[in-house]
Amino acid sequence: MRVQLTKLALATVAIAGTGFGYLYWREPAIAPASDLKVEMTPERVARGKYIFEIAAHCDGCHSLRDFSRFGGPVVESGRGQGVVFPPELGLPGRVVARNITPDKETGIGHWTDGEKIRAIREGISRDGRALFPMMPYGNFRHMSDEDVYSLVAYMNSLTPVHNPLPKTEVQFPVSILMKSAPQPVGSVPEPDSSDKVKYGEYLVTMAGCQNCHTQAGQGEPKKGMRLAGGEVFQFPGVKVVSANITPDPETGIGRWSEQDFVEKFGQYRDYALSGAPKVGPEAFTVMPWLMFSQRPEEELRAIYAYLRTQQPVYHSVETHP
Repeated sequence: MRVQLTKLALATVAIAGTGFGYLYWREPAIAPASDLKVEMTPERVARGKYIFEIAAHCDGCHSLRDFSRFGGPVVESGRGQGVVFPPELGLPGRVVARNITPDKETGIGHWTDGEKIRAIREGISRDGRALFPMMPYGNFRHMSDEDVYSLVAYMNSLTPVHNPLPKTEVQFPVSILMKSAPQPVGSVPEPDSSDKVKYGEYLVTMAGCQNCHTQAGQGEPKKGMRLAGGEVFQFPGVKVVSANITPDPETGIGRWSEQDFVEKFGQYRDYALSGAPKVGPEAFTVMPWLMFSQRPEEELRAIYAYLRTQQPVYHSVETHP
């Protein structure tokens, strides 16, 4: 009996070791980068600027920001230069949003357009590594072909910024588990802007609203809490919590009219155009009010229409505890 138990134990260890070896050594799902060269038309660069700065909010992570002012406006000389995220965020290791300017030494000046598109939508770096999924390629896989071409066109037009950064170093076991996040993406059609709810879904996905407004546990969204807020963002000396944006009438935005929703964003348009004021910790926010205040009204109305179709969740949140 003891011999049989020993054999069983050894077999279990062998199976576990084989499984671990597979997870450790396997490569993420990788498709070859396309050989596409994006045409740099004025229309594409303008559309890409809008996606970078507002719709997909790439500035939020990849640009130098002045958080002494409301909303953390971008410092123009540091647009796209990359950021090392503070340890207070509680990330599994050192996570870096890389320099995505065309600087050839510290940025992505040597990357092909196909490699940039693959990184944005599929989460694969030029060297074949899986990108840490804080980079929202899970959302961007739904970005249309034309929008991603426009985004790359704008990125190619950025002023190169020489800004050496350390590499991302993700701790075990997340370093292994995240290899399953990247997935190849085929062609993605343009969204149908005539369908208000569907278009709103596209805009919400690109903006990553669910990423910030859904509470997570062990790196996974909590079931039944989608868009119900409660996700904590800890920065040096300050903590904020995301709001409930489900249609719950008591703790969410269920009592907001469409016009209320549009006007809420409009409140910050003067800050975006004329300069945000200095603020203390009580007014600190990671919600991109400055950027989203510049969205066209039809986009805000589409976002509202989509949010109204979501499951109401009763969840009271104190955003500035």
